[in-house]
Amino acid sequence: MPLASLGIQIIGAWLAAAAVAALPWAASASELRAYAVVGDAIPQSLTGLPGDVTRGRELAVDRASTCILCHSGPFPEQKFQGDLAPGLGGAGSRWSEGQLRLRLVDASRLNAATIMPSYYRVEDLDRVGAAWRDKPILSAEQIEDLVAYLTSLRE
Repeated sequence: MPLASLGIQIIGAWLAAAAVAALPWAASASELRAYAVVGDAIPQSLTGLPGDVTRGRELAVDRASTCILCHSGPFPEQKFQGDLAPGLGGAGSRWSEGQLRLRLVDASRLNAATIMPSYYRVEDLDRVGAAWRDKPILSAEQIEDLVAYLTSLRE
């Protein structure tokens, strides 16, 4: 891997970790809901209900959620969107609901070298700050809201 690419990955991982550490919310481990990974997806909703598209968009553009730290998207009101990861525009055309859910819950299942945090998985993680151990970054409801929003982004 070229040194420049490695540097970008290290900086991206540091930025993502710093932003996640500043998140104002976290669910407790006791609130975690079981899920099954089937192939490259989590086909079933974590809550048993569909998420809310409007709340999902609000989460995606909230800098505290870290989405736009690494991703760009159809957010003309947001300056300084990320370019370390794929753009979110058209996400619903590229991935199924279940594939999007797995990417949010635990992207490392698809790419062990990813810098994207596991937003719902809590076990067997490295480099987790003490305040975040055994706590998912996002609640099941927030994951479903983001899935609903991302699924709505079609090209």
